[in-house]
Amino acid sequence: MQATVNQTIIELVRGDITEEETDAIVNAANSRLAGGAGVDGAIHRAGGPAIMAECRKIGGCPTGEAVITTGGRLKARYVIHTVGPVYRGGGHGEARLLSSAYASSLKLAKRRGLHSIAFPAISCGVYGYPINEAARIALSACLDFAGENTEIQLIRHVLFDQNTCDIFAVELRKLL
Repeated sequence: MQATVNQTIIELVRGDITEEETDAIVNAANSRLAGGAGVDGAIHRAGGPAIMAECRKIGGCPTGEAVITTGGRLKARYVIHTVGPVYRGGGHGEARLLSSAYASSLKLAKRRGLHSIAFPAISCGVYGYPINEAARIALSACLDFAGENTEIQLIRHVLFDQNTCDIFAVELRKLL
């Protein structure tokens, strides 16, 4: 599924983010940028040691913010590492932090002159964010950005399984 906002295509696909050929892919990182499970581990395995070497130099990233490294052996030139919130019931600023993780990634891509970016479903794995709510927040942040900026021509959400893809599609239809 896709939609065009301003001059930006927002696209939902089922797939493996490590195979994306966008200018940057986004890593759902931990605050220490130390690698980990899920998307984070997959990106580091596929991209090789150059990514971790740059992460060590950067040192860390606060929740809701983003940093950028090389793409290493990935098809994408860059990896934007963002830290989503751990879901603790929804009353601890999680929605604001999740929205900020998407917005910070997009702003960083824009500052770097990138034209395409691919996101996973940030915080929906081991961080426990309910997928419906996370999808709404993610897509709202991307739609808001696309409505105000024209530099990024493609914002792709690469979703690991069909259920997550279906949920994102329902939420995108609601927001449009």
